[in-house]
Order: sequence, then structure tokens, then C-alpha cells
Amino acid sequence: MAVSDPVSDMLTKIRNASREKFDRVDVPTSKIKLEVVKILKNEGYIKNFKKVTQDGRSAIRVFLKYDEEMKPVIHGIQKISKPGRRIYSGYKRLPRVLNGYGTLIVSTSSGVTTGRKAAERRVGGEIICSVW
Repeated sequence: MAVSDPVSDMLTKIRNASREKFDRVDVPTSKIKLEVVKILKNEGYIKNFKKVTQDGRSAIRVFLKYDEEMKPVIHGIQKISKPGRRIYSGYKRLPRVLNGYGTLIVSTSSGVTTGRKAAERRVGGEIICSVW
């Protein structure tokens, strides 16, 4: 079955796997997914990731992160911009996630970055998702 929004599918797989306390989850590879996963790693939401090949297909293996009580570090992931309704924002109007405790992921003209870095660089773009 074809997926209409691959990034949303990846975020849903990560959300569901962390709720069920899986140690890892595999998602098909694309450039934008790889950039989103890099941001999740840099912001401390996942342990690590690596590219793997399964049956001739490339995938991203995401290793999920939990605290000492086995509660997921990712409390929530929300896809904001969707195929039917794209959400764009200038750098002055980028929303804050949980008053600055969460992370906004934005696709800008200079690449995929966090909302904080996009505001520092003074570039806006499409708001992909928010993580907290």
C-alpha cells in the first residue's frame, strides 16, 4: 500500500514503538526522514540511529530512548504540516512547543532544522512537526 505522507508514517511508527517499549524501529529511508532523525538524536529524544539494508532496501534503524523507570523520553510527536494542508511560517512567527521545552522541526531553504536554529538564522519555512 502506498503511503501518502512518509514523514508522518515514520513519526507514527516511532510514537507507537516507544509506547510499546520497543528498543528499536525500522523505517524506509529518505533524505528528509534522515534529517528529522538526526535532529531527534541531537535533541536527545532517541539513543541513536543507523542506515541498514534489508532485502535490498535501505532503512533507518531508530534506537529508542527511555528513562530509568522505562518511560519513553518522547512524550509526544505531532505532525503539523500535512499533504492536504501545508503550514508555513516566517522566523518571527514560529510557534514554541511547551513554552520552549519541546522541539519544533522546520524545513527551511537551508535544510531541515529546529525552530530555535531557524529563528537564530532568520529563516522561515514549512513546519514539519513538534516533539516533546
